[in-house]
Amino acid sequence: MSTILLDNARFVGNDRLLTGIVLGVLTFWLFAQSMINVVPAIEASVAIPVETLTMAVSLSALFSGCFIVASGSLADRFGRMRLTRLGLMLSVLGCLMLVIAQGPLLFLLGRAVQGFSAACIMPATLALLKEWYDGKARQRAISFWVIGSWGGSGLSSFVGGAIATGLGWRWIFIVSSGVALLALYLLRNAPESRSAMAARTKLDWGGLISLAVTLVLLNLFISKGRVWGWASAESFTMLGATLVAACCFWRLERVRQGGNALIDFELFRNRAWSGATLSNMLLNGCVGTMMIASIYMQQGRSFSSFKVGIMTLGYLVTVLAMIRVGERLLQRYGARLPMMAGPTITGAGVMLLSCTFLSDAAYIIAVFLGYILFGLGLGCYATPSTDTAVTHAPGEKAGVASGIYKMGSSLGGAFGIAGSASLFALLMTFGIERAAQFTLLANTGLCLLAVMVSWLMVPRSRS
Repeated sequence: MSTILLDNARFVGNDRLLTGIVLGVLTFWLFAQSMINVVPAIEASVAIPVETLTMAVSLSALFSGCFIVASGSLADRFGRMRLTRLGLMLSVLGCLMLVIAQGPLLFLLGRAVQGFSAACIMPATLALLKEWYDGKARQRAISFWVIGSWGGSGLSSFVGGAIATGLGWRWIFIVSSGVALLALYLLRNAPESRSAMAARTKLDWGGLISLAVTLVLLNLFISKGRVWGWASAESFTMLGATLVAACCFWRLERVRQGGNALIDFELFRNRAWSGATLSNMLLNGCVGTMMIASIYMQQGRSFSSFKVGIMTLGYLVTVLAMIRVGERLLQRYGARLPMMAGPTITGAGVMLLSCTFLSDAAYIIAVFLGYILFGLGLGCYATPSTDTAVTHAPGEKAGVASGIYKMGSSLGGAFGIAGSASLFALLMTFGIERAAQFTLLANTGLCLLAVMVSWLMVPRSRS
């Protein structure tokens, strides 16, 4: 049984610790999401090829996805608070590396460190909420955690654009470092939490390495395939290596099931938890929408990064407002209805963003309304999905289950960005307007798939 080690009594969380957790989650979005809006500015000031820069944008989410499950296991074993503090310190380090970067090597390394920091912070903080809060208090705490996660993506889009326009894009990461340090201060006296069962397990290094190699090679194939040529020897070699690594990972995990496997496939027997995890991954794939829309508006319509950020304000306001509404819908109707309605509304918003054939004035209106719907949908979906995943996770595997759930978020975002960027580049032969339109329309398909998964796998019951 998972316990909080504090005088053999269960610790009850307070608002100061919850604020520290939310700020810790928010620091990830400040460095992850803000970069989506400032790609042209970074390209102009850092000596880095555009396809490498695109890969760097998705690299933090990719590394987060690679190591988030292992970090969840380490959090269960060595302490969730310890991993949270480590993640915040890594966040500061990664941000400082980007501030001083002048070329691709340090830039890519800084993004990888940021990915490690997110891998530590996300599952550990989510598991802490499961330990520190119960019932409606837990649902409230999860709502605020979601505000830092999903709402943070909207806040960082606007704040990042404003900072980049007024002070320069490097200041985004200076601000992010300050947020991480403030989170460390608020969490300074938090008690430790760990799982007694996890302490008897060993980390699956073979599974971790083979998973990381698989995902990195797949991301390279998607990001570089167009430059190499999709039918080139380099592309086929990379794809073949990806398949070999994936087979090694699958075999290692099947052998270790019931022991110390990195991915506990037994968790996927729970349909509700699996539905929340898979639909969460699909919906997070839509993050590529924001990058493509931002690049199109800045390069195709000559809008500034600040103007692009202003147009995301509707997203910021509605996602923050709807997160608590999603909590109420969860309590009244159960998780299934809002988890189906959310991706439907988000898909409608992406459809409006794809209307690149409109005039500047009309397109600005369409984008503003589209981001409002984007935020409404994500806010409606976020708390019911996260609560479903947390509630259905076994207590002794809370860190691992939370890690897999957040792995879905990270990998969905990483491959959503990489896939959208590759599709956009491939379609540029038809012009930037058509390329953006068709790429954004493709993202609506991810929303529809998320609706179908929620319908098929999430139970109707409100319990």
